[in-house]
Amino acid sequence: MATRSRCCRLSAAVSLAIDVQLLGEPFDPGAHVGSFVRAHPGLGGVCSFVGEVRSEDDAVEALELSHYEPLTLAGMENLAQRAVERFGLMGLLIVHRTGLMRKGEPIVLVSAAARHRREAIDAVDFAMDHLKADSWFWKREKRADGWHWIEPRAADHADLARWA
Repeated sequence: MATRSRCCRLSAAVSLAIDVQLLGEPFDPGAHVGSFVRAHPGLGGVCSFVGEVRSEDDAVEALELSHYEPLTLAGMENLAQRAVERFGLMGLLIVHRTGLMRKGEPIVLVSAAARHRREAIDAVDFAMDHLKADSWFWKREKRADGWHWIEPRAADHADLARWA
């Protein structure tokens, strides 16, 4: 099941698009990025990050993300709006999976369109640091001995603190 929030707003006299999606099934990051790029003619740069379930760790059999949808979607929309305003973006796309995922499946896609590359790169970094350390998801991994809850690491919190 997909939950989508798409809004177009005017900010600082620049027309921008924010697209936030929560998906319960696998997605193709390339297809999302292609559509996003075509929707922003005149951009100077696009930066995209795709996070996947790690496949090099044989101990992890699966990953599960749970969330409370009304909080999650509103929080992601707020994060997207803050990133757009902070970095003067033309648009921002956040696609995030929930539910059960297998090795190699995409978990998250963040794409930023801007007039200049630095703003796009920084916006993706900003959004990912917030999604990793200060988000609305509960994460657990399945290993041979059962399920284990995963908390953000100290490094994740340090990355987030750079933006304060």
